[in-house]
Order: sequence, then structure tokens, then C-alpha cells
Amino acid sequence: QVRLVESGGGLVQAGGSLRLSCSASGRTFSSYTMAWFRQAPGKEREFVATITWSGGNYADSVKGRFTISRDNAKNTVYLQMNSLKPEDTAFYYCAAGVCSGYECSLPSPYRYWGQGTPVTVSS
Repeated sequence: QVRLVESGGGLVQAGGSLRLSCSASGRTFSSYTMAWFRQAPGKEREFVATITWSGGNYADSVKGRFTISRDNAKNTVYLQMNSLKPEDTAFYYCAAGVCSGYECSLPSPYRYWGQGTPVTVSS
């Protein structure tokens, strides 16, 4: 069992930065692929970024602006978000699962989800 708790969301002006954190319980954190997804009001949940042993992978909409990282010693995954845009406004969710390749950009392989943290970017 893995429990995920996100933090770091808030209100920021366009062009600003935020760093989201996701703290995980459990001793098997390092064995999971970790990811961030987001969901804006009235929209489907969408992939943002994932991190595996080979590094980070990103949605095209955030590539070059967002960076995902993890600290296995602290059981924590981060999402550094720079150059934020109003269209980045959403609830951001941390997820843990087992996947490979393209399927890591889909919600279905992720067994554990956090409650989400809101990010609002004003224009």
C-alpha cells in the first residue's frame, strides 16, 4: 500500500513558478514509476510528466517548462513548474504505478493516487 500526499499548489501570476511535492508512504517507493497528471474543470485528466530509471518524460504542452525529479531517500517526487501559463491551471495529482514505455503516459497503470493540489495561474 502506498499513500501519496501532494503539496505546493497555489495561486501564481503567468510567468511565475511553483514547485509541487508528493510525499509517499511505504518502503517500496523506489520500485514505482511516479507521475504527475492534471485535471482542469470540465476536462479529462491529462498526463503531465513521469519519471523512471531512464529519466523524465513530458507532455508536449509542458516540455521545456516543467521538470520532474525524485528523491528516493525522502520518498518524494517533485514537479518544478516554470514559465507558468493560465492554461496550466488545474488540480495536479501525483500517481504511483508499474508501467513501461508509452503506457506510462496513461492513467490506467497507476494504482495509487494522491488527493491533488490546486494550481491557479492568473493572466
